[in-house]
Amino acid sequence: MGNLADYIEKFILLRLSGREDNSVVVNRNDLAQELDCAPSQISYVVNTRFTVTRGFVVESRRGSGGFIRIARTPMHHAVFETAVNRIVAEQTDTEVDTLVEELRGSGLMTQREAAMVMQFLQLMQERMEPEERVQSLRAIFSTLSNFS
Repeated sequence: MGNLADYIEKFILLRLSGREDNSVVVNRNDLAQELDCAPSQISYVVNTRFTVTRGFVVESRRGSGGFIRIARTPMHHAVFETAVNRIVAEQTDTEVDTLVEELRGSGLMTQREAAMVMQFLQLMQERMEPEERVQSLRAIFSTLSNFS
């Protein structure tokens, strides 16, 4: 196995597989103890590998009775809706690049669509005010969600 993060991810995915409700509830400390790692490593994996753009919804409660619920979201519309909600006027090009790459990596956007969005983003930077860019990007992602 590559590294600890990969192992933790596969362990959680294994628990998720075959679940009728497509969700699993784990206690971060118990899971860390079971996998012989720090609880922060569990948090890192959950925050980076189980994202909305990868098709997951995560709910977390802290404290002694705390838990992490990870659910697989079968509907791509929810992924695009979350992407649309993440777009704000103060967003940097790098953040939008990351968002587009997450959508492409999850199979919800083709390489061609990603390239077109990035080219359009570059043109928008030069010719539009921030709020206009937000509206345009939101419209693009909303349109793409209808074709995925």
